[in-house]
Parts: sequence; C-alpha cells; structure tokens
Amino acid sequence: MEFTIRRDAATVPHKKHWQFCVGSGHALLALRTDYTRQLKFIHDTLGIQRVRFHGIFDDDMRTCNDLRDLFDMDGTEAYREYNFHNCGVAYDNVLEAGMKPFVELSFMPRKLMSRDEARGKEGGFYYKPLIVPPEDEQAWIDYIQAFVKFLIHRYGVEEVRTWCFEVWNEPDLPGAFFNGTRDEYFRLYEITARAIKAVDAAIPVGGPSTSGSKWVKSFLAFCRANDVPVDFVTTHQYAGDPLGGVEDQGDPTSDAEGAPGFDLTAFIASMGGKLSAAKGDAMLDGLRALMGDKSEETDVPNNVFASNSAVVRRQAGGMPLYYTEWNENAGFSAYTNDTRKMAAYDVKAALDVMDNMDGSSIWCFSDIFEEFHPFPEEFHGGFGMLTHSGIPKPVYHAMKMLADAGDARVVLGEDATWGEIGIAAFRKGRDTQVMLFRQKMKNLDLPKEKATVRVELPEAPARVLLRRVDEEHGNPLKLWEAMGRPRDLNRREAEEIAKASAVCDEPWPSSYADGVLTVEAELGVNDVYFFQILSE
Repeated sequence: MEFTIRRDAATVPHKKHWQFCVGSGHALLALRTDYTRQLKFIHDTLGIQRVRFHGIFDDDMRTCNDLRDLFDMDGTEAYREYNFHNCGVAYDNVLEAGMKPFVELSFMPRKLMSRDEARGKEGGFYYKPLIVPPEDEQAWIDYIQAFVKFLIHRYGVEEVRTWCFEVWNEPDLPGAFFNGTRDEYFRLYEITARAIKAVDAAIPVGGPSTSGSKWVKSFLAFCRANDVPVDFVTTHQYAGDPLGGVEDQGDPTSDAEGAPGFDLTAFIASMGGKLSAAKGDAMLDGLRALMGDKSEETDVPNNVFASNSAVVRRQAGGMPLYYTEWNENAGFSAYTNDTRKMAAYDVKAALDVMDNMDGSSIWCFSDIFEEFHPFPEEFHGGFGMLTHSGIPKPVYHAMKMLADAGDARVVLGEDATWGEIGIAAFRKGRDTQVMLFRQKMKNLDLPKEKATVRVELPEAPARVLLRRVDEEHGNPLKLWEAMGRPRDLNRREAEEIAKASAVCDEPWPSSYADGVLTVEAELGVNDVYFFQILSE
C-alpha cells in the first residue's frame, strides 16, 4: 500500500480523549502501594488525568457499620456509623499519583440493600459486590450526602467540584452489576443525583454507565421529563461485547422497558460441557475453556465503537459524553489480551472515535485486578496495559506512541484508517509523525504487507526514527513464554522482561529526492509502527 502526505495538507486538533481517564479494579485495590506506583507511572508517561474503579461502597471498604458487627445482640443494630476513612485513603493515593478520581458510586452496602430475597444480592465476581437497590430510599440519600460531605471536608469543595460523580456501573446487566429494572435504575439515579446536588449544586453528576452504548436516549428523556439533574452522559463499548446495542438501532435488548435480554446466571449455565476442551489443570486453563475468546472464535466487526458512539453522540446532544469503559475484548482471561492485537485495536479505535466523545477511559490500566480471581500468572489475559508486576504490554507501548504524537492531526481522507494497513499522521512543531497499523480482529498468520509512505517536505530531515510493536519489539508475553511461563515472577525476572521488551526509537532508512521523503516498512498482522521525521 502507498500513502502520500502532502506538505499543504490541512490539520485538525488531535483529540486525545483517552487521556481523560483510565479504568481499574475495585476500590480496595487502591489502598495498595503497587497499585499507586503503577497509577503514577501511567499518569506520568501517558498523561492520563483520572482513574475510575468499582466498589467504593463495597463492604470490604467498611463504610456502613453498626455495633451488631461487634456484638450480635438485640438492639445493637441501632448504633450505626458511616465511616469513609478507607475511601479517603484510596482517593489520597489517586491524588498522590497526580490524578483525580472519577467517582463511580457503587455498589450497595449490606446494611442498606433491599431485603427482597427474589432479587439475589451478590454480583458474580470474586469480590462479591452487592448489586440491589436500597431498601429505604431516605437511608440511601442520607448515606450519599454523608459521603459527599466527607469528601468536601477532606479535600475542599473547590477540589471536589472538579471530580465527576457517576451513578452505578452497567445497571443494564442483571446478575452482574444490578438486579433491578431500567426504571429502578432511573429512580436510583434520580434520588442519588438530587442528594448530591442538595449538598452542593456545582458537583457534576451523570450516568447511565451502561454496557454496549445502551439506554442513553431513554435516560436523558427520563431526566428531562422529571427535571432530574444530569451534567454528563456515560456509557461503555467493547468490540466483542455480546450484550445488545445502542437504542434506536433495531436491537430489542437495548430498547426494552425492563432489563435486557442478558443474564449472568443464564450465561454461566450456557458454559456446560466446555471444560472438556481445557488444556492444563490450572484455574486459568479452566477459565479460558469456559470463557473462550469471542474475537478469535467469531467474526467480530472492528467498527462497533465508531458506529455506536456516533449515534450516542447525537443522542447526547450538546451534553458532555464520556465512554467510561472501552477496549477490544469484553472477555477476561483471553490470551489475545496480552498480545499486540489489543494494541492495534486500541490505536485504531482511539483515532476512529476522536470526534464522537469528550473523554474516554480504556479498561484498564493494570492487571492488579480481581473481578474474577487474582491469578498468579504474570500473563493471564487481563485487561491491563501493565501486568500485575508492572511490565508494560503491547497496548501500553502503542498508547505511548499516541501520547507522544503531536496535537495536530493531518487530514488524510475518510478511508485512511480502514484499509489493510491504516495510517495516521501528525505535526509536532516542525516534525512530522506517521503511524501505521495493520489491525485485524483475529491474530491471523498472514504474510507481511508492505507499506510505502511519501511525505512532502521542504528539505531533507535530520533523521528518521521508528518505534514499533511487533513480534520482536514490545512483546513481553513471548519472553515470559520462553522463560517457561513461570507462575510467579520475582522482581529480577519482571525487570528483565520489562527491559528486554522495552520499545525504543531506532534509526530507520529513508530516501529524499525532489522534495519527497520516502520510507518503507513491512507489517505483520496487528503490528503498530510509529515514524518520527525530525527536522533537527
């Protein structure tokens, strides 16, 4: 494939929406030193400004207690406290890392949860969040207001007003995150938003934080009809998300008045018989046999995020729109999560949706993550850009390229990122940068594809550098497998892999004649190349 970058090509702002926020595991993990250390690394090197996590109200944060927890005696339950100290420590660590919290208000403290036994209580995850509405709305309102007042006292009202408060996580997924209907979530949002605004009207509040770009239209219609405060819109999107689609696109699961046609219990029941395909006897082997890798096993399109976010952008109107979770694969433990397939997808997706949102949050920054289980294997198919020992994965290196790209994106035409090899170009002062990526939703074993890039320049550059993610560069998984896949890495081994898989700028051959610089490269499937054409 051949590309030409004209000297007089127009530019548009390169909107690095993904620097707005990044996702992570549940709140208790933010009390760990390794979590804080990795979070600071992500902020310092990628420029990401906020972090979002689940479970700030989970029982392991000990926010709602009474004397019966100590003495199981009649009458002791009347002596209740709200204790947000652990929340404060978590947010202290976030601020210490140079970031701000994107506050996800979840899940339900046991003392406040609905007593309706038919609902079920726990989400189907390792840390067992309680996912039902409150039993007593006024008790929940009092609790939320106590939390906000705690934050204002600890950090000051001007600081807290710079945070975003999002009500719940993926309430459209019963059995996973919310055992209630859409109308019940809307009511939960209403009382929560009003409670916050009653404390301070300038604190930003939003939702509906749904999976698969769902419920935005109906959520905003509800807020308008009932004069419910809403300052921003949030939703999520994964390319391999099997859970329905954006409203008004003909998908009945997204338009239903009640809960959508996905239930975690039914999903787990569908796994029967899959363990017979497991290879190995570790927990990870069994989970991979049960979960599979949707993006490898089926034909998943690579434009779902772009198409759905364009619709949601219109639905949101002029309101700020944040995609507070997105990535290539919705399935935890997929082997390909640790490969450069994630890198190529995230680069392409970040560029494709640039104009569709005001901010976004890649899920997630680290494999310090316990949604299913804290697996000991260094490479276990986690969602993180870093392993739990802090080794950068291919997706980290690719996003570092985008972070280092200039703030002016060269207009190359609508089809520039949709061919066999995609291209994006940037201006950074007098320098030109060119990114090439051969993104595919399956890690196919195909011959390398040649790309020729011609860049019109007034004079020959001082040098051309290449940074790349391919089979031999930025591939720590390969090094770990060559080590024999040790289940637990010591610090020396982790540092050795990180150093050997580091991605560095290297001189790259080029030619210059008649005002045109020419560079060539051959890309394998899901390779990402980043050329820097330097004037000095």
